Amino acid sequence: MFIIMWEFRVRQGQEIAFQRAQGANGEWARLFGRDARYLGTELLRDERDTHRYVTLDRWTSRAAYDAFRAQWQAEYRAIDRAHESLTEQEALLGMFTVGPADE
Repeated sequence: MFIIMWEFRVRQGQEIAFQRAQGANGEWARLFGRDARYLGTELLRDERDTHRYVTLDRWTSRAAYDAFRAQWQAEYRAIDRAHESLTEQEALLGMFTVGPADE
């Protein structure tokens, strides 16, 4: 399994819209769901800082994610641009492989 982690700082008053866009049934998950190798998204909200969120997007492999990005590049960019106003900051925390590196 391959996991991508993002951290977001959500603008005051945009929390609900952000949760709708980034949640397990949100617009991002629906786009990712066009690929059978997408395994789901988790949205985590920091208990101490309610404007800080982390997402975990799960894929069967790095190759699956890369192929998805290549195929759906225009749609990915469009959603990204449409949601820019919801956040103050966005950072890639990392890309992780679950299990041995040669899988």
